[in-house]
Amino acid sequence: MTNPADSLQKQLNDTIRAASPALAAALSPLGLRAAFPQDIPFQAAQARQKAYNGTIGQITDGHGGAVPLPSMAAALGGLGEADRNRALLYSPVEGIAAVRELWRRWQRDRIDDTGDIGGHAGGAEALHSTLPLVTVGLTHGLSLVADLFAGAPDGRPRAVAVPQPFWGNYRQAFALRTGARIVSAPAYQDGRFNPTALQEALAGADLAPGEPALAVANFPSNPGGYSPTPEERELVVASLVAVAEERPLVVVADDAYAGLVYEEGIPTRSMFWDLQGRHPNLVPVKVDGATKELSFFGGRVGFLTFPFEPDSPVAKALESKVKCLVRAAIGSPVAASQVILMASLGYDGVGAEVERVRRLLAGRYRALRGALDGVDPEHLRPLPFNSGCFALVELGEAPRAAGLGADTVRRHLLDAEDAGLVSIGERFLRIAHCSVDEADLPELVRRLARGVADLVARRGAGSVRG
Repeated sequence: MTNPADSLQKQLNDTIRAASPALAAALSPLGLRAAFPQDIPFQAAQARQKAYNGTIGQITDGHGGAVPLPSMAAALGGLGEADRNRALLYSPVEGIAAVRELWRRWQRDRIDDTGDIGGHAGGAEALHSTLPLVTVGLTHGLSLVADLFAGAPDGRPRAVAVPQPFWGNYRQAFALRTGARIVSAPAYQDGRFNPTALQEALAGADLAPGEPALAVANFPSNPGGYSPTPEERELVVASLVAVAEERPLVVVADDAYAGLVYEEGIPTRSMFWDLQGRHPNLVPVKVDGATKELSFFGGRVGFLTFPFEPDSPVAKALESKVKCLVRAAIGSPVAASQVILMASLGYDGVGAEVERVRRLLAGRYRALRGALDGVDPEHLRPLPFNSGCFALVELGEAPRAAGLGADTVRRHLLDAEDAGLVSIGERFLRIAHCSVDEADLPELVRRLARGVADLVARRGAGSVRG
């Protein structure tokens, strides 16, 4: 007897293979098996508009409305009845339809439609994007990508290229959860951004001919706070196309800090758009959300978008797989956060509100840049930054010659300077200027510089141990 689940899996995999052989080749064993089952949520969706609906296991007033505790209803008192019901009842596994539509419009309204984008002479209208699937924050979106693509069918750990230094949670999302291999190359060389880091990382990954791989393109970056210039972007794209000449390549556009750019001439457009159509083996996937873009950190509303049209068979096949993984892990995303986001996205002035937050951060960026310009390069070397929420400072020759590591400096700043920064690896300290008042940033830098100088002097006197 044929298992219906096996039949559905084959149908979805065949659909993806017909639309994008490279994407099908990159699917992990879990990604190949994933298919949204035709059980309770599926059957409940089919019965949603029926007069008598006894499918879904949620408490209602008997007519589809919520039965909230009065204290909770009072907390949502500013919402109309329809939105209050949406907030208090289960979200669809894929997310509330109106939120998905609004976010797709938000994404596409922010494509910089100048020049030849991603090889498409037609500009933004020629670019493709599915209806975004709602995730519980961007980390959940990254984990879903890892589930779909980071495990290899032959048991060989799949390579995931990430420039070094990188956000540590990439290791948890990809390597810890799926057994993938994180491979890296320096994000900066001689104090400058390295646009071919992803290609270099994969070149050193000992890949078999034609073996699929993944790469993470995070701009503006965490921890570096850097977005490439137009010329550097083209070098990034060209390097990834060169990789795709040899193998299927899924590129995760981690757009957590989208739009937070503070220098003229630096594109704000996601790499997701630039990479479309460049090579049949190159498939970009977009992970973004309201966390930083709309300063909604506690909301945990992220999105996962693929480079296909919303109603295409391949879009529906990928949606089925993602819904299966969401259903298996969390059931469905949080409805209340989606309702809040929906209200914001539906407000005509939301763009101006977002711009006010960007200008606030731009002031902090300028204050930090000015303060870092005055540090002793023998002690601290600020790396290029122009966007996002962070700046990266590398320990200079003097502390490194004294045997000081970044975590020794971090702990000294906590104890002696009443200041907290993040250490990354042996040489780097990350400054989150997004969370420090503009007026306080020069003092923070003074304490950092003083702390390093003190440690160098004390190490020279033989009194400090790292």
